[in-house]
Amino acid sequence: MTLDELRVGQEARIVDITLSGAIGQRLLDMGFVEGTCVKIVRNAPLIDPIDLLVRGYHVSIRHAEAKGVEVEPL
Repeated sequence: MTLDELRVGQEARIVDITLSGAIGQRLLDMGFVEGTCVKIVRNAPLIDPIDLLVRGYHVSIRHAEAKGVEVEPL
């Protein structure tokens, strides 16, 4: 399952980041590493971006980026 498939309020643990290049590195720099728990806080009215709670702070990413983050629901 990927991060973009989760619904508002769901929590999951990151299993893998499949994105490469600058976008993949940016996510790693923001704390999207294997084993980290994330929670979907809300979706923007026009779908993008997704607001997430990661390591105690809010992060907004696009659905295209969220598709590159494999997770397991908690």
